[in-house]
Amino acid sequence: MLRLFLKEHAAFMVFQAVLVAFIMILYWLDGFRNLDTAIYSFVISILLTSAFLGARYIKRHRYYKKITENPNNMEHMLQKEGRSPEQLQLERYLQKLYKVYQNEAQSLYASQNRHLQFMNQWVHQMKTPISVIQLLLQNPGELDKGSVSEEIDRLKASLDTVLMNARLDTFEQDMQIEQVNLHALSTEIITENKRLFISKQIYPVIEVDKKIITATDRKWMKFIVGQLLTNAIKYTFERDKKVYISAICHDSHIHLSIRDEGIGIPSTDLGRVTKAFFTGENGRKTAESTGMGLYIAKEVCRKLGHELTIESSVGQGTTVSILFSNQDTVLQEGKNAISEN
Repeated sequence: MLRLFLKEHAAFMVFQAVLVAFIMILYWLDGFRNLDTAIYSFVISILLTSAFLGARYIKRHRYYKKITENPNNMEHMLQKEGRSPEQLQLERYLQKLYKVYQNEAQSLYASQNRHLQFMNQWVHQMKTPISVIQLLLQNPGELDKGSVSEEIDRLKASLDTVLMNARLDTFEQDMQIEQVNLHALSTEIITENKRLFISKQIYPVIEVDKKIITATDRKWMKFIVGQLLTNAIKYTFERDKKVYISAICHDSHIHLSIRDEGIGIPSTDLGRVTKAFFTGENGRKTAESTGMGLYIAKEVCRKLGHELTIESSVGQGTTVSILFSNQDTVLQEGKNAISEN
């Protein structure tokens, strides 16, 4: 502590030494006509400087002790030992810095915990399609290729969800905004999921004008719409039902909606379905629910600047809407398309 104190005040002591030497030079130039006065001035300067440094060291002793000890934990920086305005301001700064550290640490811990929990659930769920494929292969009869393809599609969809979840933390590096045709995007997603539609005997209906274009990330939006379509099919247990994809231009906004005729979401679960790992009452009706699909969709929409809303009535179906704001050029194209129709 003493070494630190001397280092901090080395410049001050040098200045005082130069000042005393300057006074002595003045007496010397004056011929030392009063030697006692010169000696008195020298001694008083040394005593005053020593007293000032001693008092300052005593005042800062607890502060020096704090910053020279090895801390046991991060809360050590929250101890208030400062006396001077500079020390008090430094302690306030460290407290603010500690809050920033806490927020970042909690965010990192939550992210790691989310990844770990999701991977545990995902690995557990992947046993089902793998077991089904193994049983099909062990069947001595002719291999049911349709069933194998269905299980493989399920595996691919789950892998895509894992990859998208892993990319959430580096979303900004993976984002690429471009002009996306919503009709073409919807058609592509439905084509990729046609086997799922056929197996469940559910019919897609596209109500999106071919000229509606929006600025977004195509890859992420394809994942979101695909996830919403999969959920719509998964929770529609009756056959010969429909899933509607529609888009409406209004002012400077575009509403893209996916509406199903499924079982709907209970009002008690509606506000929590976008939380990570929340499956709710409907999730317990199917072993495939991870509680991550809507969470990832909500997070991606938030990062892209879109708004995702959910409306649902039990027994009547669910409507999930994505709001694209400030689409000025698209609005004009949408108006032209409407006038032409």
